[in-house]
Amino acid sequence: MKAVIYARYSSDNQREESIDGQLRECMEYAKFNGIDVVNSYIDRALSAKTDNRPNFQRMIKDSYKGLFDVVLVET
Repeated sequence: MKAVIYARYSSDNQREESIDGQLRECMEYAKFNGIDVVNSYIDRALSAKTDNRPNFQRMIKDSYKGLFDVVLVET
C-alpha cells in the first residue's frame, strides 16, 4: 500500500516542530503497519477552515493521478 502524509499547522503560535512531530508519528505508524510512504505534503500557517491550501490542493490532484492509496495524518 502506498501512502502520503499530510501535515499542517494553522497559526504562528505553532512552530516547525509541530510539522516534525506529525511527520514522525505518521512515519512510525506506516513502519509499524508495513505501509510505504511515497511523499509528504506540508502546509504551514494556513487555516483548515478552507481547502485553499497549496499543498493540500496538490495532494488532491495527485490522488486523481493514482499516485497513492491512502493519506496519513496525525490527529
